[in-house]
Amino acid sequence: MSGNATVVYFTAGAAGMFCGSCLRDNAVVGELQRQGCDVLLAPLYTPIRTDERDVSIQRVFYGGINVYLQEKLPAFRFVPRLFTRWLDRPWVLNRLAAKQVNVDARELGGLTVDMLAGEHGRLRGELERMLDWLADDVRPALVNLTNLLIGACAPEIKRRLGIPVLVTLQGDDLFLDELIEPHRSQARDAVRRLAQHVDGFITFSDFYADFMADYLAVPRERFHLAPLGVHWQPYVRNDAPAPRRPPTIGYFARIAPEKGFHLLIDAFVELARRPGMEQVRLRAAGWLSAKDRAFYQQQLARLDKAQLRDRFQYDGVVDLDGKVRFLHSIDLLSVPTVYREPKGLFVLEALAAGVPVVLPAHGAFPELIAQTGGGRLVAPGDVNAFADAWEAVLKQPEERVALGSEAQRRVQANHGIEVAAQRTRDVFRKFAAV
Repeated sequence: MSGNATVVYFTAGAAGMFCGSCLRDNAVVGELQRQGCDVLLAPLYTPIRTDERDVSIQRVFYGGINVYLQEKLPAFRFVPRLFTRWLDRPWVLNRLAAKQVNVDARELGGLTVDMLAGEHGRLRGELERMLDWLADDVRPALVNLTNLLIGACAPEIKRRLGIPVLVTLQGDDLFLDELIEPHRSQARDAVRRLAQHVDGFITFSDFYADFMADYLAVPRERFHLAPLGVHWQPYVRNDAPAPRRPPTIGYFARIAPEKGFHLLIDAFVELARRPGMEQVRLRAAGWLSAKDRAFYQQQLARLDKAQLRDRFQYDGVVDLDGKVRFLHSIDLLSVPTVYREPKGLFVLEALAAGVPVVLPAHGAFPELIAQTGGGRLVAPGDVNAFADAWEAVLKQPEERVALGSEAQRRVQANHGIEVAAQRTRDVFRKFAAV
């Protein structure tokens, strides 16, 4: 695709997974386009998967198959592009993604270091193709990267095109900290060097801006806040109230240890023992990767041992309609993450549906709760505290409904995708006329 786009926004496909960063990037760019901003969304690795209209271009840079083969088979780097470019076609990458490619950070250390080496690394041919497209076909006034892990292009974009480069930070440290040494230290040193070439960073919370300023060793004043946003309209219930059902706790996130799914099971077992909670149910939805299936089976075994398996339901991966139905089937949402969440898009989705949340008091969650008034915070990792908070919310239905309604109103006013896109464009305008 060619043209004179003012902004090119590079996002990173997640090998067929619904990824919060992809969903957020796609929604914001789509709204920026609707507001008249000349912006292209360009995927890296694989095409993105989104539950709304996909606004990304039909071209993929650093195609996942080519990049992987160049890492694992050094001779592949010398195969003429004429014979390898078909591997970057979106339909080929989508077919590969359907097979659930391993995106475990612990297995990708060498590839990550190579990616971060940029023009000095073994993937410089991929970088040159991206730069040629930017310089010859698009000629943007500004480039925004979805994370600093793809930031190896920043120095060369600035040298060759002479334009600003921004980075939206959405959990870079979480991936880097999962790498195995020596790749962890090598990659962290690399992102710190690359950060010096970035004109500005966008985050969704003061917490993450403060944390990443220290992590990357860059001045805090180079960080700019833009709120998370959602298309809230699909989440609003327009039909008749649902029939009475047992009280239900919901979990909507990847089924993974880092998301605290095991803590969720611990707290549910504790809650189910309590008087008056004999009918409570637990319902979950979200991506389950091949690497986490054994972990999931372990949690099911624990439910079996507690004789609670019949009170648990897993809905799998759901599209937008399925997500809305899921949220309307629960009374509260709880995702007890082990790590400090930098985004929390699922929080806004639940609140947009009028569903209050119970979350650990770390990461971006305290700011989201302060902004929306949509739930309660408990000590991270404290299973009894989660069970206590769930019980209190479930036993006060009128307060629960009022809590959800107020949060829904605040999300509509302050966290709609229109607000998020406009604030993002305000940041862009500090660096270029867009």
